[in-house]
Amino acid sequence: MRSARTRWGTGGGRCAPWYDGCAASGSSRRRERPHGPARAGACPVSGDPAGPAAVSSPPPLSLYVHLPWCLSKCPYCDFNSHALRGGAAEPPEARYLDALQADLEAALPAIWGRTVSTVFIGGGTPSLFSPEGIDRLLTMIRTRVRTAPDAEVTMEANPGTFEAQRFAACAQAGVTRLSIGVQSFSDDALRALGRVHDARQARAAIEEAARSFERYNIDLMYALPGQTPEAFGRDLASALAFAPPHLSLYHLTLEPGTPFAQHPPKLPDEDAAADMLALAEEMMGAHGLQRYEVSAWARPRFRCLHNLNYWEFGDYLGIGAGAHGKLSFHDGIVREARLRQPERYMQAALAGGDVLAERRTLTREEIPFEFMLNALRLTEGVPAAMFTERTGLPLAAIERERALAVERGLLDRDRWRLRPTPLGMRFLNDLLELFLK
Repeated sequence: MRSARTRWGTGGGRCAPWYDGCAASGSSRRRERPHGPARAGACPVSGDPAGPAAVSSPPPLSLYVHLPWCLSKCPYCDFNSHALRGGAAEPPEARYLDALQADLEAALPAIWGRTVSTVFIGGGTPSLFSPEGIDRLLTMIRTRVRTAPDAEVTMEANPGTFEAQRFAACAQAGVTRLSIGVQSFSDDALRALGRVHDARQARAAIEEAARSFERYNIDLMYALPGQTPEAFGRDLASALAFAPPHLSLYHLTLEPGTPFAQHPPKLPDEDAAADMLALAEEMMGAHGLQRYEVSAWARPRFRCLHNLNYWEFGDYLGIGAGAHGKLSFHDGIVREARLRQPERYMQAALAGGDVLAERRTLTREEIPFEFMLNALRLTEGVPAAMFTERTGLPLAAIERERALAVERGLLDRDRWRLRPTPLGMRFLNDLLELFLK
């Protein structure tokens, strides 16, 4: 029972098949209006129409926006990202923003009267869009959706796609937090990963981000081809030298259908990967970064509020090609996924058609696992009462599984919290499987 990572996901809201591809992930981690009149030819609803018991009040609401283009597709990536074609240097920005506006406006009845507490602009590589495009996007959101005055607005960026002053311009447009996809400070490792930037560009991007944002994140990966614990330690030391307020660390996985899965590189074994993770916990703790989620470390007050809403089984509306969403209603919890292909998505949205690829109501049997899949990623877990608040189901629905997890030392005995023990975090697969029906 040795596990340095969880196969249920690697963070960013992208941990389950329905999550944004981000986060959600994914993704990380999606358009028929969930309630109200459906459009002609709308995607049919699947799942149990009876849904769960009524949720007493809707949870916090986030907004995820997917910008799907990249300069090139990395060989390990299974997110909904698309390389620019035909020598194009830029995505079809104006047309895609028009489609996002149509998508958002059609979805408004589903979130009417609710306040958006966080916004996450993911991809793809959102930093391929111009600061003017990001400004137009955020203005479009603010003028159509009630957003909290202190809403966290995160944008993903890659070091190979920024220019001097671009980050500052995005901050002026309303982005409050930047997530930088560094992955490694080793040029050899970056080439092996198919990244378009080098270590020099990574450092320059972080320096520029630190000048423009108080809140920013550095994404790193470990267990890379040929990587040793010593090499990983040097990578992490390079990141920590910037004293970042937040750092995300992801285990490289060979996802089905990717070039890496078809032609696997030689990766470190599980023991070496576990040693890297142990080293990460030691080094980050020494630099004042606290682990609060499977893949995330932060200084006090700098946790990612958007991802926390995912892990606490909050709601999120997802717009854009391939975006996913989860929305709670009086008669059930609905998950949605939008059309993945950008061109097909734009055509449907701009024609006023249905942009949903799938929409389904979660069954009573699915909901407990979905909740625990998220909540148990958090080192502190969640209040036990949140299970009923967010699912509409009594705690008795997971009592047998909870007792078994406590008996095996994977779940804390605290009756007021659903919290994994250190052993449960280490063997998260085994803990989650207890709740899988």
